[in-house]
Amino acid sequence: MPTATGTSYGDSATGARPMTSVRAAGYSSRGRAGMTAGAAFDPFNQAGRGTSGTTADKLETNPDEQIKQMEKKVNQLITESTIYASQGNTQLALEKAKEAGKKERALSKQREQLQLADQTNLDLTYCVLLNLADQYHANHMYQEALNSYAVIVKNKLFNQSGRLRVNMGNIYFEQSKFTQAVKMYRMALDQIPSSNKDIRLKIMRNIGIAFVRMGQFQDAITSFEAIMEGNPDYHTGFNLILCYFALGDRERMKRGFQKLVSLRPIAIEQNEDMGGPATVSSDEPIEDHEVFNEDSLRAIARERRKSAERYIILAAKLVAPNIENSFSAGYDWIVETIKSSPHADIGDELEIAKAIQFLKTKDFQKAIETLKGFEKKDQRMVGTAATNLSFMYFLEGEFKQAEKYADIAIASDRYNAKAQTNRGNCHFVRGAFDKAKEHYQAAIGVDAVCTEAMYNLGIVAKKQGIFHESLQWFEKLHAIMRNSAEVIYQIADIYDKEGNLTQAMEWFNILISVVPTDPGVLAKLGDMCAREGDKSQAFQYYSESYRYFPSNMDVIGWLGSYYVDCEVYEQAVQFFERAAAIQPNEVKWRLMVASCHRRSGNYQMAFETYKRIHEKFPDNVDSLRFLVRICTDLGMKEVQEYIAKLAKAEKAKDGRVGVEGTDAGGMGGAAPADASVQSQGRESLAGVEKINPYIERRKGGASQAKAPVEDDDWQEDVDNLLPE
Repeated sequence: MPTATGTSYGDSATGARPMTSVRAAGYSSRGRAGMTAGAAFDPFNQAGRGTSGTTADKLETNPDEQIKQMEKKVNQLITESTIYASQGNTQLALEKAKEAGKKERALSKQREQLQLADQTNLDLTYCVLLNLADQYHANHMYQEALNSYAVIVKNKLFNQSGRLRVNMGNIYFEQSKFTQAVKMYRMALDQIPSSNKDIRLKIMRNIGIAFVRMGQFQDAITSFEAIMEGNPDYHTGFNLILCYFALGDRERMKRGFQKLVSLRPIAIEQNEDMGGPATVSSDEPIEDHEVFNEDSLRAIARERRKSAERYIILAAKLVAPNIENSFSAGYDWIVETIKSSPHADIGDELEIAKAIQFLKTKDFQKAIETLKGFEKKDQRMVGTAATNLSFMYFLEGEFKQAEKYADIAIASDRYNAKAQTNRGNCHFVRGAFDKAKEHYQAAIGVDAVCTEAMYNLGIVAKKQGIFHESLQWFEKLHAIMRNSAEVIYQIADIYDKEGNLTQAMEWFNILISVVPTDPGVLAKLGDMCAREGDKSQAFQYYSESYRYFPSNMDVIGWLGSYYVDCEVYEQAVQFFERAAAIQPNEVKWRLMVASCHRRSGNYQMAFETYKRIHEKFPDNVDSLRFLVRICTDLGMKEVQEYIAKLAKAEKAKDGRVGVEGTDAGGMGGAAPADASVQSQGRESLAGVEKINPYIERRKGGASQAKAPVEDDDWQEDVDNLLPE
């Protein structure tokens, strides 16, 4: 019988031998020499051969596989290019598109070398050329894009490539070459079958818009009317009304508007799982379940509906003032037309627009009547109407009515930021700054970028003397409105009030860059330079301010005093004469003119000027005093006459002062009133004496000697001025 074969451990005598069957394969528990710890057992070195093995070498040498690999690389580059384009990185997208084009050309040459031209992938070539043209267009390389599109449309192997002439037309349109754009659009229109109705209508709309840009409104009307007859839409209807408006055709404007509002509103579907109706109108409140179950399609529908309403409202505002003899009658016709259409809910917004139009024409009463009509109509528009009414009453100074309608607006919608701001303004004018601040803060709580409320909060803090808080609000507002002159001025003025002239001048210089011709800002900078002692720079700013606004009395006074300080009396006379022309009943300017003539040594002219002052103001003591001086020193015969008049005028002046003093002391109950009169008299006297505040700030005896002298040592002053 046969014996079993096997292996055993032992010597041959006993039938046992060492186990050696696995050693020949190179296995060892300790590993072979050269093996690293944990290395896999691989006696045939299969891992090292990888793709370089015989099978892989055969695949690489296979022409079909090489072509497939190259096509795969081209497709990958096209994908990367489109991804970069979607991310807005047009430059990198163009580089990838160019690289894909190079790879595709290399692929074509490879096919020719392998004699596989019959296997040309036209779809891949089309994709490469189209992507390259698109990326050229995105990078505004219009000529390169046109060349790439031309390669496609001229190749008869590409089916329906003629429609790409629409893209070529768009490029010409962007270059304002409208004639060529229309040509390309029409060539594309000829190659698109009638079955593609939507595409044909869009191309026709492009043709109409190109005609509008060229001013050929009748040709544009032909295109738009064809669209409105075939497949009407809101955008085309609005463009058609614009063309009718450009031609001034009232009847066709009316028909076009009626056609526009007769279009069916865009329906917004509701989630059927919620058990609601199939469609909801835009004026219905949005429930919580609608918010949480909002999807992208419903969002698109809402946007389209909002866009349609916008077109209707814009068209109504455009044609209303032009379809009737008055804009009021035009708005009435528009409102009636809309309310009888499927878009009846827009009528109330146009009523608001009508009221705003009344405001623009300064017809406040009709605007108020129009807005008040909403109190008994639609409750949805009460808040909007009340907000506008509050603002109008506030502008007219009727603050109680403004408060009333602001409260109505807040009660209608407490999240109305404009209504909160109007209510705060009413508290502000009454001096209730804390309550005003509460309403302004409520407005900001509703609308974080309500610039009106932020500005008013800064003003309130400034009124209360809390400059650091006011500065915070204005700096925050400046970050939102970088070029707002009002905000920059408030920041500069706060620094000035805090005494930080360096920062104030820095911000005023920023303001000058925004409003370089503002005379008030230039005068302010001049004042700060004068306070710092830099009269030369102050003179520059005041001169610029005077150049833009030569009627500012403070600026005229400062410039006149500056030339007096410099002893350039001829220039000073020009400014004081201008001041006298602006304020002919102010004697101080005429006295300054005469003083300049006297100080410059032109005593004859000074005498004539003082004489004219005396004729116009016979009770003025100063002119008589200087007339006596000049006549005495020049030996003129009129001296006695002027001495008598001076004595009489001084006596009358002393008598008036004595009567006022007696009345104030002896009338008892009438004393407060007389005291008030005296106070007013002192204030006006201070205004007369203070001809120019900058003159009073001068130090030293020289400046006092140049000022008009009103004390008893006038004779000594005359002796010093007369020539030896």
